Amino acid sequence: MSRAVLVDLLHRCCASCTGASLLEDSVSDSQVFVLCGNTYREKNGVVDTFLSSCKSVHILDSSSTVESLYRFKQTLDQLDLSSITVLTTAQGKEVLAHYQNLLFTALYDFQYKQRPVDETCPSCRASTDSVSPGEEVCEEVSTFMQQLPALKGELTVLKSALIPDCFGHGFSTRTGGVSYISTLSSLNLFSSCRRRDPVAVVMENRRRLALHAGFHPQPMHLVKVNHANDVWVLGKAEPESYDAMVTNQTGLVLAAPGADCMPLLFADPVAKVIGVAHAGWRGTIMGVAMATVNAMVTEFACQVSNIVVAVGPSVGPCCYTMERDQALDFMSIHPDCVPDPESARPHVDIRLANRVLLQKGGVLPEHIHDNTMTHWSCVTPCTSCHPENYFSHVRDGLNFGTQVGFLWIKQTNE
Repeated sequence: MSRAVLVDLLHRCCASCTGASLLEDSVSDSQVFVLCGNTYREKNGVVDTFLSSCKSVHILDSSSTVESLYRFKQTLDQLDLSSITVLTTAQGKEVLAHYQNLLFTALYDFQYKQRPVDETCPSCRASTDSVSPGEEVCEEVSTFMQQLPALKGELTVLKSALIPDCFGHGFSTRTGGVSYISTLSSLNLFSSCRRRDPVAVVMENRRRLALHAGFHPQPMHLVKVNHANDVWVLGKAEPESYDAMVTNQTGLVLAAPGADCMPLLFADPVAKVIGVAHAGWRGTIMGVAMATVNAMVTEFACQVSNIVVAVGPSVGPCCYTMERDQALDFMSIHPDCVPDPESARPHVDIRLANRVLLQKGGVLPEHIHDNTMTHWSCVTPCTSCHPENYFSHVRDGLNFGTQVGFLWIKQTNE
């Protein structure tokens, strides 16, 4: 299997000493990357002779370590490589591990091979880069990310006419972020061990969204999706997983993810209470929408008739199909939720299912902003139908990006 070899010349290593390690490891079929930095290269040069037996060599000599490693990751992604052997010292491993945690995910398999420092070698002794503490690495990476240009146009959000100005809210789209991988580009807001978008990129995307939407520097609290109907009341012990949150505290930004599944925003302008929920097909069947409403009623004495609900971008019945036995569950909610029940794989309208369940629970029909409310600006487009504006699991497969719906209670001085 093809692999990458990262040769660290920054941390008490030199080209001549590391060359022996390369030859011993038989890396002739590997993609070799030499991390040297322009300062090291100007001072010591890079000896190319010991790399002559390698299939391909890439010199990483940017002005900063983070920029060099970011270039390294971009090349790995272009080559579809995820297995990396790092030739370094104990000092180098300590430093590079900080960058790895921020710039890569668990999808990348790093194997560190440490070599002792040769104190008799002038070049090894002369390497002066010290071990960077984790906080310094975080600051360096964050500063670098903030300098990256936005991709795919300007950052935009959708807003519902139902949610009054005493709340801040919106639904993100996919433009204006820094994620460069095609299915994640550009404002992906979730990092996963199964995807290639790392924590640093996602946090920069979230920072840009917060600045645009007006809740920076407040953090965004994202639900820990379990595809069920558990609701966390903020202020109580946080469960390991949940698909909805409710609160009456000002300044807390609640968010629900979506990439075909629905981000739902709930607001009671009378009691000043908010909630968010993530509703996929499982959560819809299990009643996560009404579970959120019920939590607002029982915990904060909200009146159901005062609660408004905005349904964010999600897959429409035009693009979403299910196995027939699963589709029957939606027919039991309302026959119109499955327009072609005799099909081998029927289309399913999970948006309509949520509207029906909310109305049965007492939410007023005119208090639900979804794709049926055509007299307002649309906040519920089909994610699968609009690849230029939205991420979609159905359309893009496992390496899909994530948008969010977000909501907070404004403080009086906002």
